[in-house]
Amino acid sequence: MNPIAFEIFGLPIRWYGIFIASAVFLGTVIALRQAKLNGIKENDLLDLLLYAIPISIIGARAYYVIFSWDLYKDNPIQALNLRSGGLAIHGVLIGAVVTTIIFTRKRNISFWKLVDTAAPSLILGQAIGRWGNYANQEAHGGPTDLPWGIMVDGIKVHPTFLYESIWNFGVFIFLMWYSRNKEHVDGAVFLWYLILYSFIRFFVEALRTDSLMLGPIRVAQLISIVIIAVSSYILYEKRKQNSKL
Repeated sequence: MNPIAFEIFGLPIRWYGIFIASAVFLGTVIALRQAKLNGIKENDLLDLLLYAIPISIIGARAYYVIFSWDLYKDNPIQALNLRSGGLAIHGVLIGAVVTTIIFTRKRNISFWKLVDTAAPSLILGQAIGRWGNYANQEAHGGPTDLPWGIMVDGIKVHPTFLYESIWNFGVFIFLMWYSRNKEHVDGAVFLWYLILYSFIRFFVEALRTDSLMLGPIRVAQLISIVIIAVSSYILYEKRKQNSKL
């Protein structure tokens, strides 16, 4: 697949950017609908997005560059070339969560209700964004003989982007349903998002050939284990406290 969709006045427009932009647009539309469900003012949500989206993109790129510094140390300016790919979802989460914590404290809004509002949009955005990896012929797995393998540089490989995308679409459907469950505690939708995404990421990461590494450890697998453990504990404590009320 040609990573360039078309050109405007000689400027190449990449499929990667189109998928990311589409994910942001659809995610915003869905988050605005979810805001009413959680008692969040639409203006507050839009104000948050104005801060969170650019900060999250910076965080995604910074995270990727830090763990891939060997690719950029001889030409650091390339670290700014977002159109070629290289965004890490865990960098997005760090940027988004930190921004939301500060924002909710300034506005005196419930952090947990706001992240519950955003959770379905986040996983949908990831499901769509993974197709940008396909366009760039990146984030794929190792060689396979499976019939659904894809060809990259003449080699049939695992379409790990597809595995994750299908799972994420399923999680999106679940979160949209679960968010309408009046019995869930504040924060549960977001915590289930973290748990379910981290589950698939742990296994998909084992197949990928471009993992960010910390010595012999795949960073995404380590982060996934930590997120599952911490999120499960917080969810357990929230439910226990809620049952006492």
